[in-house]
Amino acid sequence: MNESPLFPMTPAPFDGDSREVDAGACFDWLAQGWATFLAHPGIWLGCSVLVLVMLMAISIVPLFGQVAAHLLVPLFGAGMLQICKTIADEGEPQIAELFAGFRQRAGQLVMVGVFLAIGMFGIAFLAFLLISGGVLGGAISGRVGGFGIAFGGVMLAGLLVLALSVPVVMATWFAPALVYFHGMQPLAAMKASFAAGAKNWLVMIIFGIFLVVAGFFAMLPVGLGMLLLLPVFSAAVYASYRDIFTGA
Repeated sequence: MNESPLFPMTPAPFDGDSREVDAGACFDWLAQGWATFLAHPGIWLGCSVLVLVMLMAISIVPLFGQVAAHLLVPLFGAGMLQICKTIADEGEPQIAELFAGFRQRAGQLVMVGVFLAIGMFGIAFLAFLLISGGVLGGAISGRVGGFGIAFGGVMLAGLLVLALSVPVVMATWFAPALVYFHGMQPLAAMKASFAAGAKNWLVMIIFGIFLVVAGFFAMLPVGLGMLLLLPVFSAAVYASYRDIFTGA
């Protein structure tokens, strides 16, 4: 005879299960991102200024600053997502929520940043080796033929960076949200993030292309467009996380 279950029953832990969405969902995410920004533009602009100034100040330090900036990205990302959640729950957001990731699950978020930094710096190192090899080969081979070899090395490096960056971005795209909101361990969160990205590769490609184009134009007026792009993009990521992950 089976024993009766005890109530209240403990809910099953969040496992990062995701679903496939339509390719046009990214436009809904962006619309939600814009609406979230318009709900509290002052808070968002203040947060954008703080994030950009702090990351730029840290990045000035050679090498160490670049590494530290990568480690802080998931922490600030969690804070931006917390502000999105507060607005979605019809609460009153505060700039202090930007630092929510520093107070809650900071260690796990930093580990996501560690994997991000290792991936990006590893890719950059491989690209440097390819470019250096192409330039050296060009110097040895002569002026005309050498230019072709050097150019080929640069093109190959660019393609390699693009190809290898995709899985790194996929693995870290949703990871801060999964770690911060659901307490998932960094590796499990990155695995779930990668699986969700692979399952929704088309909509993520469209979203990524829009982000690259928007980022290009945002940098034109001395980078001032980033003050708008950062909050809209963060809120769109929150909308995509809520849309793709079941039980989010």
